[in-house]
Amino acid sequence: MLQPERPNIVLILVDDMGFSDIGSFGSEIRTPYLDTLASEGLRLTHMYNGARCCPTRASLLTGLYPHQAGIGHMVTNLGFPGYQGFLNDHCLTIAEALRQEEYRTLMSGKWHVGGQYSLRQGEWEAGQPGFPTPLQRGFDRFFGTLAGAGSYYNPHTLMEQETFIKPDSDEFYYTEVIGQRAAAMIDGSVSEHKPFFLYLAFTAPHWPLHAPESVIDTYRERYLCGWDRLREERFHQLRTLGVIRDTWQLSPRDPVAPPWTELSPDRQCWEADRMAVYAAQIECMDHAVGTVIQTLDRHRILDNTLIIFLSDNGGCAEFLREDAPNSSAPPYTRDGKPVRIGNIPDLRPGPADTYMSYDLPWANASNTPFRRYKHWVHEGGIATPCIVSWPRVIPRNTTSHAACHIIDIFPTILEAASLTYPHTTAHGAPLPLEGESWLPLLQGNAQWRRSHPLFWEHEGNCAVRSERWKLVRKSGDPWELYNIEEDRTELHDLADRHPQVVGELSSRYEEWAERCGVIPWEELRLQLASRKG
Repeated sequence: MLQPERPNIVLILVDDMGFSDIGSFGSEIRTPYLDTLASEGLRLTHMYNGARCCPTRASLLTGLYPHQAGIGHMVTNLGFPGYQGFLNDHCLTIAEALRQEEYRTLMSGKWHVGGQYSLRQGEWEAGQPGFPTPLQRGFDRFFGTLAGAGSYYNPHTLMEQETFIKPDSDEFYYTEVIGQRAAAMIDGSVSEHKPFFLYLAFTAPHWPLHAPESVIDTYRERYLCGWDRLREERFHQLRTLGVIRDTWQLSPRDPVAPPWTELSPDRQCWEADRMAVYAAQIECMDHAVGTVIQTLDRHRILDNTLIIFLSDNGGCAEFLREDAPNSSAPPYTRDGKPVRIGNIPDLRPGPADTYMSYDLPWANASNTPFRRYKHWVHEGGIATPCIVSWPRVIPRNTTSHAACHIIDIFPTILEAASLTYPHTTAHGAPLPLEGESWLPLLQGNAQWRRSHPLFWEHEGNCAVRSERWKLVRKSGDPWELYNIEEDRTELHDLADRHPQVVGELSSRYEEWAERCGVIPWEELRLQLASRKG
């Protein structure tokens, strides 16, 4: 009996991009390749990530909650099993599982699940205990960076296979090269007549604000309308597209963000320039995705390629100060100019000798219609646009509002490839997958719903989502309760009206936290402080 042809799989992860930052999710930013994937495939409007870069990557690659995989916070080793800062031996990556089944496993882009890397290379050694590389966790081919952020023109920890390299041309722009290298890897896999798994992990649009001037120029005037108008425009478009319900309200502007009209004209121009660079970064990312799509099409394999696109967390409100050191910023550009770090108002963002972020007010617009940001587990921190394309299987231009999570992607990929989860590895039996396959959604079963709640914890920010209810709290604050189906923008706290729901879900959270090795944030900080003392 002939076995069905296994699909190729392309998993695309972008970095620090908000819910409404691509065209098919309400944005004015030009993303034609992603929009085409959406129109020819499926949009998941209730897809969730892990609120921050490396915890999301740990969950995405392993199908586990981040603490179970060893990355309950970031990549610094805090000395506890759930907080060691690199993928542990109890988890299995998608690449490791698929390589056992003769898939070629390819990665182009950001790793950030292999320990703490700094610019000072003598302080660490890639591939040694505590610093695993992609090739040590199941990938056949790797081009990219090991660290979490850096210059787009001169990225540190840039690696090909297991050799550190430098940018090879004056025109080097990391986002573009990630797409080019991924396309070359696909060419090689096709020549071997093997199915492949490609993990395409962009740093865009994570700070610093770096983009080609020619792309930035096309957005120079667009954002002079300001963040208040932009939020209203995107909110209207999200409703028009059917991504959000008409009954949901737009969350108020963050109180930290000033009204746009209160800014001076000079300040407005500079702020508009920052958002213009951010938009250019997203457009460049879309173009790099297009490079991969065109390669798939050229080889006539796009029809049987499962493509999943999402972001690792919501928009980033982090502010880069000019008087603070930044461990990811090189001191000089490749041609010897000093790099000026921070959001300096008399400095135009975008070139290689700048190192800026777009700041809270624009992140508030990126996360339209939600509140809060990266780090938090309110919707603004964990809701991601998600597009799934598989022309052979998925009905065209469909939308699902079922709750989905990054832990579901591993089991979905396995079922799509007609494979089972390995029961043994070189290190023993791996932890069982936490997620649920949503392959039925891809096959047109609109009634699919998950059978288990979802959980989050990051820096003491905690949440549970169970069917229509979401229990959530900011670190140190009381629990809040929302009917997420009627009020996804989390404006009407129902905790006082439904104390029994709060009690039930908080108990389930505590059971989950104990099972997964979560240490309460304040307790963790106290233990770390006592060690230093």
